[in-house]
Amino acid sequence: MAGHSKWANIRHKKSKEDAKRGKIFTKLIKEITICARMGGGDPTGNPRLRQLMDKAKEVNMPQENVTRAIKKGTGELPGVNYEAITYEGYGPSGIAVLVDVLTDNKNRAVAEMRHIFSKKGGSLGETGCVAWMFETLGVVRVKGNTSEDQLLEQLLDFDIKDIYQADDLFVIQCDPKSVDEVKKAVEKLGLTVEDAEIEKVPKNTLTLSGEESQKAIDFLTALDELDDVQNIYTNLG
Repeated sequence: MAGHSKWANIRHKKSKEDAKRGKIFTKLIKEITICARMGGGDPTGNPRLRQLMDKAKEVNMPQENVTRAIKKGTGELPGVNYEAITYEGYGPSGIAVLVDVLTDNKNRAVAEMRHIFSKKGGSLGETGCVAWMFETLGVVRVKGNTSEDQLLEQLLDFDIKDIYQADDLFVIQCDPKSVDEVKKAVEKLGLTVEDAEIEKVPKNTLTLSGEESQKAIDFLTALDELDDVQNIYTNLG
């Protein structure tokens, strides 16, 4: 079974707070723009775009913002040309880190990465240095009156990799192609879907002591505050 990343659940809660402040809008607009550029502006033929549009609705982003971002991606409106880059390296105590970035200035992005890694006790690595420690999975986080066993029983028709509880959430890991179907199935059970994403999940996790763990979380939080950073994945258990 894939590892249970402590950071993934911390970041999920943090994104809820960011949404209240409207901070998540900027990151979503960037991702919608590049997603439309790469896969087209029709959500029926672009599943990732459909997920992002659902996410935008959940955080109460105005529809006109979404439409404008899609049109910028398809070229119907002029817009900034964002570049997608994934940085890899090690954080404090040797935690493995993948950082997805969307930027209009590659030089600025890599300078900011180096600064945070260096300042917080990490080291930026070469492409591929930690990617092998992760696998791509669909991840659906839900709330409701259920149990891991009940969820597994109800989702036997799907390629479920793992189900576990993290605080007040149940986390379902599945085949990336099944994430939309699993989300719909869970909603039919009367449970609340908090998040449904395709994520890089660690194959194994690294457990740190209290002080070491806090340093690692401070490092990850500093990365997450950078405007160009879209997603952060780590094996911090």
